[in-house]
Amino acid sequence: MRFFRNLLRDKRGATAIEYGLIAALIAVAAITAMRGLGNNLSTTFNKVSTSMTATA
Repeated sequence: MRFFRNLLRDKRGATAIEYGLIAALIAVAAITAMRGLGNNLSTTFNKVSTSMTATA
């Protein structure tokens, strides 16, 4: 019983979980941004390739 009381009073685990959630949120935001950037780059390279092929 004493173990469980000490476990409930310990705040270190909560802090670790909060940092983990923040890191996960940053990762999701980064993945979303990179996916959008990748799509834009792909479109740009396709337009350039098409233009170069049309002029050649």
